[in-house]
Amino acid sequence: MGLIFDIKRYAINDGPGIRITIFMKGCPLSCVWCHNPEGLSSRKQKLYTKKKCIGCRTCVDNCPQKALSLTPDGVVTDRSLCDLCGKCAELCPAMAMEISGTEYSIDYLIHEIEKETVFMDRSEGGVTFCGGEPLQHPDMLLEMLRRCGELGIHRAVDTTLLAVPEVVRKVMEHSELFLVDLKHMDTVKHKLYCGVPNELILSNLRMVAEAGHEFHIRIPLIEGVNADEENITRSAEFLASLPWQHHTVNLLLYHDIGKNKHEKLGTIYNPDHYPMATPSEEVVQRSVDIFHKYGIEVMIGG
Repeated sequence: MGLIFDIKRYAINDGPGIRITIFMKGCPLSCVWCHNPEGLSSRKQKLYTKKKCIGCRTCVDNCPQKALSLTPDGVVTDRSLCDLCGKCAELCPAMAMEISGTEYSIDYLIHEIEKETVFMDRSEGGVTFCGGEPLQHPDMLLEMLRRCGELGIHRAVDTTLLAVPEVVRKVMEHSELFLVDLKHMDTVKHKLYCGVPNELILSNLRMVAEAGHEFHIRIPLIEGVNADEENITRSAEFLASLPWQHHTVNLLLYHDIGKNKHEKLGTIYNPDHYPMATPSEEVVQRSVDIFHKYGIEVMIGG
């Protein structure tokens, strides 16, 4: 059994073709801009959208643990009583309550993946395992990758590459593609913004490149964090030093979609108030020019 927080069908930005993307819960990083904060924790979580709530008391009156109360500020959960049974989300007529994290068996997930093969085959798509961080669940991930391989399904893993090299090597053996975010080249700043240093990530990326495994690089471009000329130059230098056939990076321009999800979770987006902004056209073009100087093509978005 594994804890999954989303299954996205007809995905077109998670690898080639039309794909089904499986989102596994839990991540060792804590990027302040994370747009899937419900994927950070490896446990079930409750999300509440106040603007959807119609104040009908259905959740309050039917909570087995009596953990909910209706206040002028909406429904409040006593987390010392709530056992995340999901009854509130099941009964809420306005879908203001959600439970992030559902336990699924590998057999169930493989069945759901198989149902999408007609779209995969027509578009040369496949399955993408995402998160959170799928490498945090190596046993489950490897079993699903093996079974998808037996079915002839193209397998991509969207990963931070923060894992012991042995796990990375095993996952390489049972996948066709890695999708890797390169967040910052300076390890001190990487730890500041992402909660962990980057030495293992960069070492694993070099190992993946030297093994000849296909990977795509995506850089979340954030003004105030990593869009400065020095970091982009260091990123280009590092990528140009790899034995890499693809030589294209996707620049993902910053957005704060994660802010709304933090509100639903009852947590705080960017609690230390780091300055973050969508990069200007000038900064984007400067970044593109730097990558071109090192022989690396650039795509915006994707």
